[in-house]
Amino acid sequence: MKILVCISNVPDTTTKITFTDNNTQFNTSGVQFILNPYDEIALARAIELTDGGNGSVTVINVGDASTEATIRKALAIGATDAVRINAKPHDAWMVAHQIAEYVRANPFDLILTGRESIDYNGSKVAGMLGELLDLPSISIIKKLDVDNGTATVEREIEGGKEILSVPLPIVAGCAEGVAEPKIPNMRGIMSARTKPLAVIEPVEVKTFSDVISYETPAPRGQVKLVPADDAAKLVSLLHEEARVI
Repeated sequence: MKILVCISNVPDTTTKITFTDNNTQFNTSGVQFILNPYDEIALARAIELTDGGNGSVTVINVGDASTEATIRKALAIGATDAVRINAKPHDAWMVAHQIAEYVRANPFDLILTGRESIDYNGSKVAGMLGELLDLPSISIIKKLDVDNGTATVEREIEGGKEILSVPLPIVAGCAEGVAEPKIPNMRGIMSARTKPLAVIEPVEVKTFSDVISYETPAPRGQVKLVPADDAAKLVSLLHEEARVI
């Protein structure tokens, strides 16, 4: 079984985020980048499914040369080989098109993504890939098994769970529960240096969106304490200041 895992290079959640050029550009200076945690979950499950010589795992990333450390980490975790599409990601539409173009020329049995990337939290790439490749796409899955060319996936829905059985190939966005992220061991780190990493040029994609500006969340205000016996005061604050009632 050939599995493709789409990975993204994202800022560590502990990084202080700032912007430049009048808040129109993300400031990468001093930022620690990591493998997107949800993509790590997808990668871990792909490795489990192909364990024991049952297939191969290719990781693919849309990014410039600065993302190669993240790609090498994915190889150290256990991916067989890697592909980097040499372009700075513009938006989910652009990323999905680049990956879809590669998959058309290099078919896979299973395409996995994280449920979302922790930088933009868009949850769009998996669905767009399914549409572009005319494949079934299932979002935010909590469990994934494959047997005899059929995938069984489990999703959480309001009030319960949904279990789907789908013939391969499919696209699936993985969430917590699919697998436990794997920590690279020394052997994996050493072997990652020699595993294939192909760099290919991007295809031209029409742009439909542009970032006008960024802004950070408003700072938290001071907590207001209300006496337990002063319900009227609480109602007044909720109505006039918080405006939630």
